[in-house]
Amino acid sequence: MPDVLTLPEAAALLRLSERALYDLARTRRAPALRLGGKWLFPRGRLMAWLAAQADVPGPPRLAPPPILAGSHDPLLDWAARQSGCGLALRADGSLEGLAALAAGEAIAAATHLPDADSGTFNEPATRDLLAGQGVVGITWAWREQGLLVPPGNPHALAGVGDLSRPGLRVIGRQPRAGSHVLLTHLLTEAGLRLDQIRFLREPAMAEDEVAAAVAEGRADAGFGIRAGAMARGLGFVPLIHERFDLVMRRRDYFEPPLQALLAFARGAAFAERARRMGGYDLSQTGAVAFNL
Repeated sequence: MPDVLTLPEAAALLRLSERALYDLARTRRAPALRLGGKWLFPRGRLMAWLAAQADVPGPPRLAPPPILAGSHDPLLDWAARQSGCGLALRADGSLEGLAALAAGEAIAAATHLPDADSGTFNEPATRDLLAGQGVVGITWAWREQGLLVPPGNPHALAGVGDLSRPGLRVIGRQPRAGSHVLLTHLLTEAGLRLDQIRFLREPAMAEDEVAAAVAEGRADAGFGIRAGAMARGLGFVPLIHERFDLVMRRRDYFEPPLQALLAFARGAAFAERARRMGGYDLSQTGAVAFNL
């Protein structure tokens, strides 16, 4: 059985009617994602959700490892080192970060996942994957996302619709990265499908890899953050502001590694670094974005 199920496949697995499962997904009571107008169900998360519905005592909770999983952000990379917080970063994509948090494999997840229905970031996806687990989303920063292009924007790209031009080479991200989910959303709004874009064979696994592919001439464009473009002296076409959050269980918010990181993010050195990198808005940094 595939790792990601369609609505009919998930309904058959759970022995529910498609309508009943649809209602659970639509009201955020079952783990599901809506991409391109289609409901998808991560099988592992679905089975974990099903098991959680039974009121069966379990073993004592083990403390999660000091790992911050999820999306890659260069400002977060720098702050984790400079703060001495002791957190290890595992940048494998927003959805993987939430999955690691749900499985107890990380103390927090860095995520920037849009929701097409509500127009918000991160809370719907977190609710899908960690419903009932007492989690909180803390705003790290608002970031500018857009197209990274060579200096001078030689192809005169103005929006995601231009990525479908014949012959244009685009560097993509791994499927469970927040940037991939956001790009898919923007392409859908523009009436385009992913298979209409000429992506490079190997996706970038981090923001700096997107910038490197464009700077080295392997790609004509990529989708990423302004800070990545500025670090490589590239052009940038702004498209959207997104909220980048750190998601954690409420009880773990008070653990020393996370407190050290968030305390550092309130300092002058952090603000100056964000200013130099470019594309960050720190006006809500450290604020509670959502509480589930």
